[in-house]
Amino acid sequence: MSNQSNPHSRGCFITVEGTEGVGKTTNIAWIRQCLTSYGIDPVMTREPGGTNLSEEIRALLLEPREEPMAEMTELLLIFAARAQHLARKIVPALDQGQWVLCDRFTDATYAYQGGGRSLDKSTISHLETLVQADLRPDLVLILDIEPEIGLQRARQRGEPDRFEQETLQFFRRVRAAYQERASQDPTRYLLIDAGQSLDKVQHQIQTGMAAFMSRRLAT
Repeated sequence: MSNQSNPHSRGCFITVEGTEGVGKTTNIAWIRQCLTSYGIDPVMTREPGGTNLSEEIRALLLEPREEPMAEMTELLLIFAARAQHLARKIVPALDQGQWVLCDRFTDATYAYQGGGRSLDKSTISHLETLVQADLRPDLVLILDIEPEIGLQRARQRGEPDRFEQETLQFFRRVRAAYQERASQDPTRYLLIDAGQSLDKVQHQIQTGMAAFMSRRLAT
């Protein structure tokens, strides 16, 4: 079954979230494999990024620089990249009935800018509505881990980017924001204990995905 043969008129939008070092790359590949087992070949993308222009904005956001970036500048750049990503990649794919699997989306903004930076969540919500209208992910998988462990993993990969240079307290606030969002809508959010062994993490993902697919195919 190809994406285009999906019985739903609109495609399905799945996002994967988490702090640094949770194993998103490995587990996104596993989620893709789970979807493939259902005959679905998802469009793979990421945020910030996903299009040429959005990737240029990503570089602005992640690259350490001498001039500190204002928090509101950061927030607006993220939504600028998201607006382009939605217009050029995500929405066209969904309109064609395709499934989209995205490495981070707006939940990351609530976590990093709302939680980590302590920006007003109503401002984020306003921008979310302005840029996305009523579009929200159908399923959000949050890979959850103690920030100390995640940062140790992330810093073993090489030179830290601008976000990875933040303090432990910053990432504790990010994690708490993710957990809060997951608790508000447990049907749409799947909180995964990423501190387990990889086999156990992937088993939890597979079980959650099976439950989601069962619900979706029943509608």
